Amino acid sequence: MEYNENTIDNSFWEKVFHIPVQAGPAKRIGEGQVGMNLRFALESDAEHVPNSVVVKLASPDPTSRATGIALRNYEREVKFYNEIAESLDVRMPDCYFADWHEDGGDIAIVLEDMSPCEQGDQIRGCGVEEARLAVGELSRLHGPRWNDPTLWDIDWIQRRGAEDAERMHGMYAMFKTGFLDTYTDAILRETGEEGLSLVNALESLMPKYVMGRDEPYTVTHGDYRLDNLLFATPQGGVACAVVDWQTPGHGNGVGDLSYFIGAGLLPSDRQKYEWELVDLYIEGLESYGHAIDHAWVKNHYKRES
Repeated sequence: MEYNENTIDNSFWEKVFHIPVQAGPAKRIGEGQVGMNLRFALESDAEHVPNSVVVKLASPDPTSRATGIALRNYEREVKFYNEIAESLDVRMPDCYFADWHEDGGDIAIVLEDMSPCEQGDQIRGCGVEEARLAVGELSRLHGPRWNDPTLWDIDWIQRRGAEDAERMHGMYAMFKTGFLDTYTDAILRETGEEGLSLVNALESLMPKYVMGRDEPYTVTHGDYRLDNLLFATPQGGVACAVVDWQTPGHGNGVGDLSYFIGAGLLPSDRQKYEWELVDLYIEGLESYGHAIDHAWVKNHYKRES
């Protein structure tokens, strides 16, 4: 069946919950860039049917839908919920149903209604207590499958590959000559021959830098920022939950951490609490029994920041 606002009817709900379900009218929520989110109140005598759900559909706008298809956002989010989500500990909406049509890009994802939680505000930023909650959830995302070799068997997840390494290597080689023409004297003055040797060595090391396969890889979110986090309100809700799994990746998880801290905290709080949050992240990973090299995490955090 097609998935759009007009086809979410009684037959759809029976397909999802395997029993007849009565649903109220759709209420649009959020401002998805490539999707549409609808909230439905549900009525059923069955215990496994919740009182309300949120349904994610592909955008009705042709340009937005084409973007979601081209970037594989729809496909990846459905496959994330169907194939990976249950292996992680991060708090996210429970998923009751997820389906994707390769032809046309139709999707339907039926999710737990997280109200009365509220979305974080990327423009306003967050306080340190919210940041601690978010970093804790990040450890619960990365920890369960930290350095898990079976992730390499998943072909649809985003990861850097040989083409990315080749492109970056070519760009570095192209710009290095001009860079050295401009900055050689300054490099020699500030760092001596060692600095110049580093610039030259990076050209051959660029593929390794991009691929990073000697690093511990894990499942990454890819867009871990306040707009994709939900927080409790005075009315209730879970402390923190993570949404919008359209860009799941397989890579160095420290990138998620640096992106969140750099984009979420106000400068004064970042100066005061940044390394406390990095240590909190490391502690969370270690709670899964992983031997974490603290210096490695902090060096990569600086690099990603």
